[in-house]
Amino acid sequence: MVVLREESEESLNQLFRALADGTRRDILERSLTETPSVSDLATRYEMSFAAVQKHVAVLERAGLVRKRPHGREQLVSTDLARLRRAGELLDHYESMWRRRMAQLDDVLLPREE
Repeated sequence: MVVLREESEESLNQLFRALADGTRRDILERSLTETPSVSDLATRYEMSFAAVQKHVAVLERAGLVRKRPHGREQLVSTDLARLRRAGELLDHYESMWRRRMAQLDDVLLPREE
């Protein structure tokens, strides 16, 4: 599988682990439409600032967001290329699934003669 060989197993695991959490997906969505600071994000969730920082760090390690300093704040933005990569991988898995379902149809459905 060329699609999967392009990345290490650990890199793929980090990517999908980061996307597995609802708070992290929400942070990712917010950083697509704006460039919030970590402090701004922390006010939007019922959790501590440190917990939000950890969520952002998981997203950053997975390459899904980048932080950049802006004065005393850290601004968060989505890395669109990495997000597209996640989509490509999911498309790859869907394509594999559809091929297998088509093969199953060939076996189970009677052929017209």
